[in-house]
Amino acid sequence: MGMPAWPDECVREGAAANTMTIEDDIFFLERVPTFAQLGFSALQIIAIGSEARQLESGEVLFTAGDTAEGGYVVQEGSLKLALPNADPSDPGITAGPGVLLGELALITETKRPVTATALEPSTVMRITRSLFRKVLEGFPEAARLMRDQLTERANTATDELHAVRDMLLPPGQRR
Repeated sequence: MGMPAWPDECVREGAAANTMTIEDDIFFLERVPTFAQLGFSALQIIAIGSEARQLESGEVLFTAGDTAEGGYVVQEGSLKLALPNADPSDPGITAGPGVLLGELALITETKRPVTATALEPSTVMRITRSLFRKVLEGFPEAARLMRDQLTERANTATDELHAVRDMLLPPGQRR
């Protein structure tokens, strides 16, 4: 399943909305934790190469199980993230401005684990994997910083999983 074809009025290269400039997008991306250390030049390429999509309230951005070809940064509004087969009354998780959806999809092929639905009129910035990989190839220091950041987060998650496992084991079997 590829990315949907969007009407021309929904996609504009570079900035998220008619009132936003490339500089606005760069400043916005600097506040997204995954992108914070990439530097101005790398963020400039991402801002120029990204696409904006306007979503109406209730519109689905992607569905759980879809092939992910990149990530989305929520610029305005909010989206509900719901697990597959979740009870419709389940509030799920709300993603608002500055949240990156699909971080792992920026660097490797993956499937969407959740369905993302706009809770209100929203704007997202789509960053394709190919664009992001080109940025990392062109800025090896940024790639190293991102690798280190992902490694640290993976190690933290592993430590947390071990702690939960130890809490669930009977006292005689804990580490």
